[in-house]
Amino acid sequence: MNADTRPPRMFKNMASRIAAIPMVLTAMVVFLGCSIWTITYSFTSSSLLPNTNWVGLAQYERLWGSRRWLVSIENLAIYGILALILSLVIGFLLAALLDQKVRFENTFRSILLYPFALSFIVTGLVWQWILNPEFGVQNIVRSLGFENFIFDPLYNPDIVIYGVLIAGIWQGTGLVMCLMLAGLRGIDEDVWKASRVDGIPAWKTYLFIIIPMMRPVFITTLVIITSGIIKLYDLIVAQTGGGPGLSSEVPAKYVYDMMFLSQNLGQGFAASTMMLLAVVVIIIPWAYLEFGGKQHG
Repeated sequence: MNADTRPPRMFKNMASRIAAIPMVLTAMVVFLGCSIWTITYSFTSSSLLPNTNWVGLAQYERLWGSRRWLVSIENLAIYGILALILSLVIGFLLAALLDQKVRFENTFRSILLYPFALSFIVTGLVWQWILNPEFGVQNIVRSLGFENFIFDPLYNPDIVIYGVLIAGIWQGTGLVMCLMLAGLRGIDEDVWKASRVDGIPAWKTYLFIIIPMMRPVFITTLVIITSGIIKLYDLIVAQTGGGPGLSSEVPAKYVYDMMFLSQNLGQGFAASTMMLLAVVVIIIPWAYLEFGGKQHG
């Protein structure tokens, strides 16, 4: 009987594993290490500088007793739910249109993806001008004779978060469109041929066949969008600065203000930990769906 001369499984791809060591160490030290450090000091009374004065859950009790933090959570929930739904719907519809082999597809794709190449600060400043009642849409419409037209979302506390949402959708939809288009291009053409032979309408084919087949693309897109929503900061600072009042406050801005303006590191660490927890809640189910399900299969 011939002996198995194949190398043990642990020695396969050894070169690539050795090459990955610096990246793994960096991730362990920078990301995991800093996360543990932040969580640890969130249980202290750190103010201007970190200290080891342990106060237990006092920072978290103060955090969830703060009206400003609760308003920021509410604003993020409104922005997040709408941004998630609208980005997925608009991005998929644009991808479905471009998937029809339209002329100048590359041009349209570049135009739609261009906003994503801009920084959130630039996007926020651009839309601040567009939504400014003295220079933007309201002024243009009034100059056409509609003197009573009012459109000033960034100056109305009741709808300011929707003004920020407009800028976020404008910038992020292009990326979603590209991800969806890549998923659509991965669908076998025989699926479409079979649906046409069976006389199935195109909308039913998309709804009951194509979209279920694109489940991995939707899950990955969902994680990317949600992670971006949780760390929303740049658009708020560029467009409203958190105002009017607290009406557009978000958790990331709360963290920044606590740590660098109020010089309350403990409170900033506690808020950062809650944001980290939100990301973990998203990542773990995604990792299980992407990797755990495949291993069980």
